Amino acid sequence: MNIHEYQAKEILKKYNVPVPEGYPAFSIAEAVEAAKKLSTEVCVVKAQIHAGGRGKGGGVKIAKSKNDVKDIAKSILGMNLVTHQTGKEGKKVRKLLIEQGVDIARELYLGMVLDRVTSQYVMMASTEGGVEIEKVAAQTPEKILKVWIDPAVGMQGFQARQLAFGLGLEGKQVGNAVKFMIALYTAFVSNDCSLAEINPLVVTKAGDVLALDAKINFDDSALYRHQDIRALRDLDEEDPFELEASQNDLNYIKLDGNVGCMVNGAGLAMATMDIIKLAGGEPANFLDVGGGANVETVRNGFKIILKDPNVKAVLINIFGGIVRCDRVAQGVIEAVKSINVNVPVVIRLEGTNAKEAAVMLQESGMDFLVAENLEDAAQKVVGVLK
Repeated sequence: MNIHEYQAKEILKKYNVPVPEGYPAFSIAEAVEAAKKLSTEVCVVKAQIHAGGRGKGGGVKIAKSKNDVKDIAKSILGMNLVTHQTGKEGKKVRKLLIEQGVDIARELYLGMVLDRVTSQYVMMASTEGGVEIEKVAAQTPEKILKVWIDPAVGMQGFQARQLAFGLGLEGKQVGNAVKFMIALYTAFVSNDCSLAEINPLVVTKAGDVLALDAKINFDDSALYRHQDIRALRDLDEEDPFELEASQNDLNYIKLDGNVGCMVNGAGLAMATMDIIKLAGGEPANFLDVGGGANVETVRNGFKIILKDPNVKAVLINIFGGIVRCDRVAQGVIEAVKSINVNVPVVIRLEGTNAKEAAVMLQESGMDFLVAENLEDAAQKVVGVLK
C-alpha cells in the first residue's frame, strides 16, 4: 500500500525523524491558511500524488513569499500531472503539501528495504540525492553505500556512522545523520514497511539533517495490524481496475500488452507472462485468482480483464493443486455463459483431473482453444492475434 508524502512525514515525525514543517491542503483557501502557519516566508507548494518526478512535471514550486502561495496553489491543484512514473495519462492533483523553505547545503539519498535473499533489512545511502536512484544504480552503482541489518539485533550505531562517513558528513552532521537513520529504521520496522525512501535527504547550512521528501510503502499482508495506516489509503490514486480486483480478492496489475492473463499463483503468473513474451506476444495484465479458482473468481477475473480495450485474447493458465481442474473448467464454462466474452480464449489446465477438464471444455460447445502445455498455450494465444 502506498501513501502520500504528507502522510509519510506525519508517520516519520512520530518516531522523531526530522522533517520540514508543513501542512496538507485540499483547496486554495486551505493552502493560503497553511502558508500562514509556517515559520519561513519562503514556502514550497507540492502536488500530492502517488508518483515520483513531481518536480520535473511542474508539481513542485517555490513561493518566494507567502503572498505567492495562492497563485501557485491555483496552478497546481486540479492539474493533470505527468511524470515518468504516471505514464502519459498522468494523474489529477487533488491534494497539496505546503511546506517551509529549507536552506539546503547538500542533497543526499537514503532508502531502506527488506532483502529477502539474506532475510535482513538493508539501508542504502548515496551522495546522488535528488536524482532517480535507478539511474544511479545502473550507471554508477559504486555511489550507492549499503549496510545489512539483522532484525534480531536492530540497527547499530556503527552501521549508521559507516553510512554517514561514506556520505562525507562532518562534525555535528554525523551525529544528526546517525539519529536520523536509527529513527528511520525504528519507523520502518514498527510499521511493517516494505520501502522507505528519502530523496532528497538534505543537510542544511546549519548542519541539520531533514527528510525533504519521503516515500513509504507498506506490506499489505501486515495491514491488519495497522488499522491507522489502512485508513490512509487514497482510493483516488489507485488504478480503478486494480481497486476492483482488490475488492474481489484478486491480485491485478495492468500492463501495456494485448493478451489478458488469468492465472492462479504469483509464480505461475510471472512464468505465464514470460512465455507469452517468448512466443512474441505482450501480456496485458498480471491477474492472480488465488488457490480457489471458482465460478465467481473466474467471472470477476474476466470482467476486469475485458474492461481493458487493449485485450484482444485471453489466456487462462491454472494449476490444479488445491483446486481440481474439472472444477475450474466448470467454473470457466459457467462464467463465460454469464458474461459477454468477445475475444478468443485459450485455456491450459494442469494437475488433478486435467484430462477430465480438457474433455469438459472441448464438449462445452464453446469456442475455447484447449492447450496441451504452457508452451502450446502461449503459441496458441499469440497465433490468434495474427
